Amino acid sequence: MQFGIFTVGDVTTDPTTGITPTEAERIQATVAIARKAEEVGLDVFATGEHHNPPFVPSSPTTLLAYIAAQTERIILSTSTTLITTNDPVKIAEDFSVLQHLSGGRTDIMLGRGNTGPVYPWFGQDIRDAIPLTVEHYGLLRRLWREEVVDWEGELRSALQGFTLTPRPLDDIPPFVWHASIRTPEVAELAAYFGDGFFANHIFWPASHTKSMVSLYRRRFAHYGHGTPQQAVVGLGGQVFMRPNSQDAIAAFRPYFDNAPVYGHGPSLEEFTELTPLTVGSPQQVIEKTLSFREYVGDYQRQLYLIDHAGLPLKTVLEQLDLLGEEVVPVLRKEFAVGRPADVPRAPTHQLLLRAAARDGESGSANDSDEPRAATGHNEENPEAR
Repeated sequence: MQFGIFTVGDVTTDPTTGITPTEAERIQATVAIARKAEEVGLDVFATGEHHNPPFVPSSPTTLLAYIAAQTERIILSTSTTLITTNDPVKIAEDFSVLQHLSGGRTDIMLGRGNTGPVYPWFGQDIRDAIPLTVEHYGLLRRLWREEVVDWEGELRSALQGFTLTPRPLDDIPPFVWHASIRTPEVAELAAYFGDGFFANHIFWPASHTKSMVSLYRRRFAHYGHGTPQQAVVGLGGQVFMRPNSQDAIAAFRPYFDNAPVYGHGPSLEEFTELTPLTVGSPQQVIEKTLSFREYVGDYQRQLYLIDHAGLPLKTVLEQLDLLGEEVVPVLRKEFAVGRPADVPRAPTHQLLLRAAARDGESGSANDSDEPRAATGHNEENPEAR
């Protein structure tokens, strides 16, 4: 499994001090957090994409390229890239460049986005959200896989004789996760193409996440990519830790109560009972995270949100120390126990490259330890179903 963190990049006043970071301070703090994540042994750092206050990550690939220059090992991803309002040609170009700059330490998480006004800002209609998702992703796949692309759709101007530059590193497109909290059509799209599915898993109860992941797994098998348990699944989560659980609750409560996303709603106790949010000791985080497997099965990637709601950088770095020293080493061992041999490993550029080499030699990838999404079967138009 891969373990890491994701950020939404909010600029929020610290409710305990009244201090609001500047945009520059928030961006620099994000870089420091990514560096620290690698230092403590995490596998993934992902940034969201937002184009409205109080958020700063409007250009994820710019941020990730800067981080790539200051790190050596950590995988750099998004959470999420807006497949609806971004042009697929520009997504393909930006992430190909990032692949080359990072030496392949790049994948991408695609999603519709949940901010309505962003659609007209980029010349789109929110009523076309699902058709945009399907059409744009179909084009994006072709741009990364074909030398010359002739394409015509309904929601974007046609392409004639277009060649992407640069080509993907080693001719291996970035691994794609399709992310959703509540949209079954996104799970269906991920299953159709044999890509990964990321259930953000931060606002809804376990029963909802179970339903979404189960749908994806069933449809993944339906389209011939492998068994349901060979589907590639990622989960989000939120944690705040102190060595003592009561200290964690007392310290985090003012941040929770004033958070821009869920503040002024259910109480901290209600939210932690009904959702994956864990506020407590490292052992409580371990226990709750391990419980995710009970309703989604063995999965490949676990990302935590730890830097939101105005938490100061010092506190976030302390959270990373706890994750790296006390939580993730235990989770790695415990998640390995009883893991079936045919459950794929978490996708990396090197695994995809090796799978592609075997495909070239044998015409199919049958090794169970590689992500099935590398094979690229069933390329016909999903809209024709």
